[in-house]
Amino acid sequence: MAHRKEMREKMLLVITVFASIYLVSVFAVDTSYVAAVYEHKVILNPDPHTPVSRHDALQHMKKNLDIYEEQAARAAQQGAQILVFPEDGIHGFNFTRLSITSYLETIPDPQEESWNPCMEPERHNNTEVLQRLSCMARRNNLYLVANMPDLQPCPLKTSPSSTCPPDGRWQFNTNVAFRSDGLLVARYHKHNLYFEASCDTPPEPEIITFDTPFAGKFGLFICFDILFHDPTVLLVQRGVRQLIFPTAWMNQLPLLDSIQFQQAFSLGANVTLLAVNIRNDRLIMTGSGIYTPFSATYHHARKGDPEEGRLLVARVPVLEPPEVEAGGGESTISVATDSGYCYQDNCDDPPPPSYPTFISSMMYDTFTFVLLNETQGDVKVCNGTFCCRLQYRWLLQDHKELYAVGAFAGIHTVNGRYALQVCAVVRCGGLDQSSCGQEVEEAESKMDFLLEGNFETKYVYPSILTSRLVLEQPESLQKAPDGRVTIKHSNTKGGLVTACLYGRMYHLDNE
Repeated sequence: MAHRKEMREKMLLVITVFASIYLVSVFAVDTSYVAAVYEHKVILNPDPHTPVSRHDALQHMKKNLDIYEEQAARAAQQGAQILVFPEDGIHGFNFTRLSITSYLETIPDPQEESWNPCMEPERHNNTEVLQRLSCMARRNNLYLVANMPDLQPCPLKTSPSSTCPPDGRWQFNTNVAFRSDGLLVARYHKHNLYFEASCDTPPEPEIITFDTPFAGKFGLFICFDILFHDPTVLLVQRGVRQLIFPTAWMNQLPLLDSIQFQQAFSLGANVTLLAVNIRNDRLIMTGSGIYTPFSATYHHARKGDPEEGRLLVARVPVLEPPEVEAGGGESTISVATDSGYCYQDNCDDPPPPSYPTFISSMMYDTFTFVLLNETQGDVKVCNGTFCCRLQYRWLLQDHKELYAVGAFAGIHTVNGRYALQVCAVVRCGGLDQSSCGQEVEEAESKMDFLLEGNFETKYVYPSILTSRLVLEQPESLQKAPDGRVTIKHSNTKGGLVTACLYGRMYHLDNE
C-alpha cells in the first residue's frame, strides 16, 4: 500500500486495474497477445498554414518518425505483437487544405493490390512515409498502425459516382496498418471529422478490418468516430471485438476525459480497445490505454508532469466473437452481479421521495440536478421523461465538497451534434449549486452507490473517475431488456469525481 501511495504522489498514472466482474462471453483460456500503444509528444510545424516543399515536409515528418523508430524497438523488446501510434502523430495538425499538400501520400487500397512498401519502394512514387512505416514493422517483427494524410485522385475508386471536391482531389485523415513483414494490410479514412479544414469526409463510411495470426480480427476508427454510429457501432455489430483507436483528443471533464470515455466504450461495447492519444499540454491532449471489459492499463499526464511521450505495453486476452442472436441481432453485454442489488432491505420499495431540483450547465448541456446533502439517500431526478435513480451511502464525506446527481436527455449541439441520455453523479466545482457541472480533477469524498437509468437505447457507456484522474472499474454492470442500465460500486479507492452512464441515441442524431 505504501508503494501505491508513493506512486500516486508522483502522479505516475500508469495503472493496471483488474476488475472483479465476470462476463457471460469470455475469452479462450490461455489465449492472449501483447499490445502496445505510444502516446507521442508530436513535433509540430510552427506555421502549419504556410505551404512548404516536399523536402521540408519530409524533414519535418522525419523528426517524428525517428521517435517512432525508437519506440517500435522498445515495444518489440517487451514482446509487443502489435503497436499503435496516435492520430496526427507524424505530421501534426491545423493545416489548411493547401498547406498540407506536401505532406500527402497516395495510399493504395490493400483490398485492390498487395504491396509491401519496404520491399518494393519503387512501385509507387512519393511514398517515403509509407516505406518508413513498412520497414519499421518489418524490422521489429510486429503489426503496426499509424495515422497519416492520404491523397486520392478523382474519381474515387471506392465511390466512382461521388462528387469530386472543387480542387480535383480527395484528402483523407487515414489509418494505415502493416503486417509484421511490412505488407500494407489496411487503410481506413476517418468519417467523422472534427474541425479539419485540410480533409474530406469519405462519401460512405468505411468498415475496415485486418486479420492477425495471434488475435484474429482488428477494426479501425479514429478520434471523433467513437461518438457516432458509423463506423464504430457497425464494426461491433459485425462481431469485431478488438478495436484500434488513434486519437488527438482534447480532454473535457466531467464526462469526456480521454481515458474516462475510452474505458467507458470498452465496457459498454464489450470490446478490447487499443487507444492512443497525442501529448500536447497546450491543447489539453493526453490519455491513452489498453482496455478490455475486465482490465485497463493506461496513462494520463497531469499538470506539472514532464511533457513527454509514454509507451504502454500489456498482455491482453483474445476476445471471442460474440454469439449472434436469432434473427441476426447483436448480442449485448451482460455482467454477472451479486444478488444484493439495493441498499435497502426491499428492492421493491416505493419510488424515492421528490427532492428539490435545479438546472445547471454541464458539457454545454442543460442538466437537471438534485443535491446529495444527506448521509445516505435514494434520489430520483428527471429531465423531461428521462429519469435517473441514485442510491448512495457516504463512506467519507468532506463537507468542503458538494455533490449532485444529474440527468439530461436531448441533442448536444456544441462542437458536434449528437443525441444523448445521461445519468451522472458529479463533484461540483464549489459549494454553490451553480458550480455543479464544472470541471473538477480532485476529490476526497467517497461513497457506495447504485446508479441507474431507464434508457431508450442499448448503447450506454459506463464510467467511474476518481481523484487525480484514476479510473475504477464498476463492481457490477447490468443491462436489462427493458432499457434499464445499472452500475453499482462500493469501497471506492479514491475520492469520487464522476460516475456516469452515457447513453447515445444514435437514431436521433439527424432529427
